[in-house]
Amino acid sequence: MAQARRIGEQGRYELIEEIESGGMGTVWRGYDAVLDREIAVKLIRPDVVATPAQAEEFARRFEREARVTARIGHHGVPQVFDAVLEEASFDRLYLVMEYVRGVSLRKVLTGAADGETTQLPVGWAASIAAQICTVLSYAHALPVVHRDLKPDNVLIAADGTVKVLDFGIAKLLGANVTPLTAVGERIGTSQYMAPEQFDNAQITPLSDLYALGCTLHELLAGEPVFSGDSDYQFLHQHMNVPPKPLRALRPDVPEDLEALTLDLLAKVPEQRPADAYAVYERLSPHLPQPGSAADPVVFTGGGSPSEVPDPTVIYRQPNAPLRQTKVPAPAPQPVAPVPVPARVDTALRDAIRDAYSRSADLAESGRYAQAADVLKAAITAAATALGAHNPRVLGLQRQRAAVLMAGEDFRRALPEFDALAAVYARTAGPSSNGALECRRHAAHCRANLGMATAALREFQDVLDVVSGTDGDASETALDLRRSIGVLLFSEGRRSEAEGVLDTLHEDMCVLLGEDHEETIEIADLLARLHRPEGSGPS
Repeated sequence: MAQARRIGEQGRYELIEEIESGGMGTVWRGYDAVLDREIAVKLIRPDVVATPAQAEEFARRFEREARVTARIGHHGVPQVFDAVLEEASFDRLYLVMEYVRGVSLRKVLTGAADGETTQLPVGWAASIAAQICTVLSYAHALPVVHRDLKPDNVLIAADGTVKVLDFGIAKLLGANVTPLTAVGERIGTSQYMAPEQFDNAQITPLSDLYALGCTLHELLAGEPVFSGDSDYQFLHQHMNVPPKPLRALRPDVPEDLEALTLDLLAKVPEQRPADAYAVYERLSPHLPQPGSAADPVVFTGGGSPSEVPDPTVIYRQPNAPLRQTKVPAPAPQPVAPVPVPARVDTALRDAIRDAYSRSADLAESGRYAQAADVLKAAITAAATALGAHNPRVLGLQRQRAAVLMAGEDFRRALPEFDALAAVYARTAGPSSNGALECRRHAAHCRANLGMATAALREFQDVLDVVSGTDGDASETALDLRRSIGVLLFSEGRRSEAEGVLDTLHEDMCVLLGEDHEETIEIADLLARLHRPEGSGPS
């Protein structure tokens, strides 16, 4: 495995994979080694710098992006965590930002199986546009104009929050601010540009509202306002051709939403709504009410709504707690067995060994999230080459689940252990070591997630199997009995806990000795149980 690139003081930021490359920079997914969290790192592309003047302009634009993004201060814009802006070296010019897991609005619109654009439900479209309005209102208050608002620069995060990306070409409107673009240079995307942008006229927050109108039209109609093969065609249409009313394309669109979209798409800026807040007010009647149920979602183009975060949830359940996800059922065993090569090639074997070694080093440093990510990449490669149920793949999956549990990420570790236990039960038998160990770890995860009843039941089921084969005094059985007794104690079930721990203590005295630290630990628990409830320590 190639050595990851590191930047920052003492190599704090590790670049894992390039996720985007634009005109002036590249964006990488990476890790902050100090805080053990995923980050996005935006770097200047040295290959696009041809002259000293261009270098200076890029450096200033990059610096402005850092400061503008940080100043907006709204959760609908990815946070800036760090910025290094030394103009002397482009290797030292970068932004460290929040890494947002979500789905691009462009992917939502074009995610249909046939490649055609999808019409979104009215509530979804209104919720997305309203969240964009909120971000724009914060930006315009600075005042900052985005200048390239489009579905490609909008992301729906996993919790339904809409994020507006790439303020890299944003323009500050203060009279004392030097413009960063040459006279006559257009910035933006022609399919979403306001007429005044084509005309090189004054750019104002109303220009962003025009782009929002283009986006809202596309969300509801399932097609762009205008289409063409050249910038000239778009220029002509945006400046001279009236947009087609939404209800002519989709009759179920409410009349007031059609009117709002047409107002946003007015050729003359002064004829558009006054500001982003005014647009939000007109969208409000179409936003779901708090406590309302989710509307059924059917994407007309054939896409799958299950893969798209619901942007209405922040209105239906504002500031809701994190939903406890249900443990997914393990994937059914394929009817035809996956062919497994007779041997593993050297490169794959080395990659697996490197993943174990690197993840162990990261976990030892307390960087559990990154350690799990390293193993996940190895699992994907190994499963492709060897088959999902190959022992090497299962071993990597067990190690990843163990790393997640060691990092106390029990919510993610639990479904991993459950799925592994099911695979081992099918392939090696319910009493196999793999199945029992994974069930035991799953029970620990449940106990730490507050699912005490289910955890106790699973601990006891595994203990019954272990006791039947190895007896009550085996190392595994002793550990299971201890887990059951401690969990009963923590749940306040004193008499049941005492019964389990008494017999466990007797066995441990014989097997380990009275002075063994584990025996002493159980003796201390029993002493606490034998004291009357409510009494303090002796």
